Amino acid sequence: MHIEKRKVGKRIKYYLGHSFREGSKVHKIRKFLGVNLEKTTLDDRVEKAKVLIFEEIEKYNLIKDPLQFELSEKDLEFVKKIEKEIPVLISHLSEQQWLQFSELFTFNTNAIEGSELNSKEVKQVLEEDKWPEEKSKYDIAETYGVSEAVKYIRETKEELSIELIKKIHQIVFKNSKKFAGQFRKAGEEVVIKNRLGEVVHEGAPQSRVLFLLNELIEWYGKNKKKYPGLVLAAVVHNQFENIHPFADGNGRVGRVLLNNILLKNGLPPINIDLKNRAEYYASLQAYQKKHDLRPTLELFIKEYRALKKIIG
Repeated sequence: MHIEKRKVGKRIKYYLGHSFREGSKVHKIRKFLGVNLEKTTLDDRVEKAKVLIFEEIEKYNLIKDPLQFELSEKDLEFVKKIEKEIPVLISHLSEQQWLQFSELFTFNTNAIEGSELNSKEVKQVLEEDKWPEEKSKYDIAETYGVSEAVKYIRETKEELSIELIKKIHQIVFKNSKKFAGQFRKAGEEVVIKNRLGEVVHEGAPQSRVLFLLNELIEWYGKNKKKYPGLVLAAVVHNQFENIHPFADGNGRVGRVLLNNILLKNGLPPINIDLKNRAEYYASLQAYQKKHDLRPTLELFIKEYRALKKIIG
């Protein structure tokens, strides 16, 4: 770590800087210390800034760690077993069932994020192009957007790429967000708090978004023949949500991306039901904090069974 001085007129601004390498990429963290500081004050602020820098570096490591896991043979057998228990076969889904799924998924994935459209209104929008009165035009736009994204992943051959991730975001939010299809810009950081003001999730630092997404894409390419499709989908979804590459819309893009991975691995799509939102968030937390995939996989099977009852 080193102290940087910048002279601006008669003032001297002090910063504490630190660079570290991650693969071929060099990251630099800089903390502002103050202006025209006396040595005692400067020394005190340097020590405090060191703590903040070390904390930020630790956040970098926490985001990366989940990709380092290895499943035991016992865990792999567990996943293979539950894959065999999936009560829906993708090859048996008719166009009518796909329409049912798309409407179901669109309603739930938007409702999880706060959309006020009910399931009947979603059906009317998508089947009759009928807009409910006194409902947000953005909710309506994102209803069309999610449905279009489901159609897109059925048709595309792409499994996982930077272009695909941006494309899904652009499709879902093209008529509701100015930054549709664009990752977070410099200075846009993500901190999510609960009602008590407690931090429940922090996205990766904006400067690392592209690096981490490329790392995830590389991990998928290396492991898609090693792990069952459910594991691949669970890791990609959880890690994508950890990275949080967009300023908003990560949940919906992540759930569409989840289904794209499932489809490309010969598995049927999944709907995360609004009533299971708390369980869904808990599964994301279990992965983020403990690198535990089991809650995610168990939720997947629960949702598959529910889907079987709905679409037959």
